Amino acid sequence: MGILEIRKSERKGTFFKILFITLLFTFASCGSSKRINKAKLERSQQITNIVNYSKVYLGTPYQFGGMSPSGMDCSGLLHLSFSRYGIDLPRTVEELTQTGESIRLKKVDVGDLIFFKTQKKTRKSSHVGLVVNKTKETVEFIHSSTSQGVMISSLNNAYWAKNYTRSRRVIN
Repeated sequence: MGILEIRKSERKGTFFKILFITLLFTFASCGSSKRINKAKLERSQQITNIVNYSKVYLGTPYQFGGMSPSGMDCSGLLHLSFSRYGIDLPRTVEELTQTGESIRLKKVDVGDLIFFKTQKKTRKSSHVGLVVNKTKETVEFIHSSTSQGVMISSLNNAYWAKNYTRSRRVIN
């Protein structure tokens, strides 16, 4: 066997090693991609379930501290809706402002929490809603209003736009 034949043999071996490693990474990344897609699908379904369940309470009257179909406040609505699907959220707006990940309004999506300052004597957020729809034009959220109970409102409304304070993502 000559030197030329040995080098050809080494090249074949190197080629097959590279081919094997490439295929290994390709198949490994396919599995990872499937796991990521499955996780995204599960997250999306969980958010859809929570949003749809929160809408069951549309028209429920406002009651400070309430968490039942006879009356509820904004954080009570969220607490009930999320706990139905195994997510235990804090019960007060103040605690909710520290829950999850802070996100910019431009990045807000369905299932995120949005906060408002509705009391004139404080700078703190005092009201919370759950984003139920987002389009290029607006963000719609469900909340329990002191005047109309559980309802869906839009950030296009001047009152809500003016009093918006922050957004949080609690489901990643």
